[in-house]
Amino acid sequence: MVEPAGVLGSFPHTRLRRLRGSPTLRRLVRQTTLEPADLILPLFVRSGTGVRREISSMPGQYQLSVDTLVDEVGAAWDLGIRAVILFGIPDHKDATGTAALTEPNIVGEAVRAVKRRYPQLIVITDECLCEYTDHGHCGVLRQRADMLEVDNDATLELLGQQAVLHARAGADLVAPSGMMDGMVQAIRHALDAAGFHQVGILSYAAKYASSFYGPFREAAESPPRFGDRTTYQMDPANSDEALREIALDLHEGADIVMVKPALAYLDVIRRAYERFGVPIAAYNVSGEYAMVKAACQKGWLDERKVVLEILTGIRRAGASLILTYHAKEAASWLREA
Repeated sequence: MVEPAGVLGSFPHTRLRRLRGSPTLRRLVRQTTLEPADLILPLFVRSGTGVRREISSMPGQYQLSVDTLVDEVGAAWDLGIRAVILFGIPDHKDATGTAALTEPNIVGEAVRAVKRRYPQLIVITDECLCEYTDHGHCGVLRQRADMLEVDNDATLELLGQQAVLHARAGADLVAPSGMMDGMVQAIRHALDAAGFHQVGILSYAAKYASSFYGPFREAAESPPRFGDRTTYQMDPANSDEALREIALDLHEGADIVMVKPALAYLDVIRRAYERFGVPIAAYNVSGEYAMVKAACQKGWLDERKVVLEILTGIRRAGASLILTYHAKEAASWLREA
């Protein structure tokens, strides 16, 4: 066999297959590790008792009442998952997302219930108004000329209020996801003013206006009633802009930054990892999950192998943490390995 030129040419006896001969040997020299504790499980909570309503476009995922959500958290904890992120589905929606800004609120109730049972679990709460507004956009609206648009600055104050309510309930991290300019700074100031200096911010810093969010909008009951979110979420064609967004959020006080979605943006994850040296989260989003589930139901893919390959690839790109709907299944498979 002729050795390739370059680095291997310096080692005439190199044979790469020697280190692939058994599962134990492959694990011994593996560069990228994937553990249950690397995964964050997204959960959807709504009012009621005994609710476990399957989401049709996301097989195996459910809208849960607080009591069944606590059970789901317990199952995840037993598998080694140590963090969840909560999305609320309110009973009432209006133009300003009032249900997100008052007590009691569904996410606050869920945080308190989860923390009572699992005080060591890291509970993250989504900070956005899209689930709570009747128009489905991520902030309050204003009239401009002949169109309605999201009022960035008016929304910031409301996001701060929402974050304080979640911190008061016991959230460990709050996760602003609306891509409003200045959202991290507004939330950091609000938390600090209320005495919640210890509550961290996981910012959706580079959130793209992606076509992969469709199933989530069914799950959270939050599709926009008009237009789309391209005026505040990022253009999928841009990666330099993502680095500017991340830099701004870190300057404003973000503790962890996120790239969303994951699979079509592995290059962005890698660039962020190499540039900033901070924890990078990646969101393996609903559409990515649904594609895998659909293909596996057809028998076209081996679900266990493909899910673990995808999650390992996201880690290899540089993500410290992965938000994924595959979390429970993946954790179970990893524990068996």
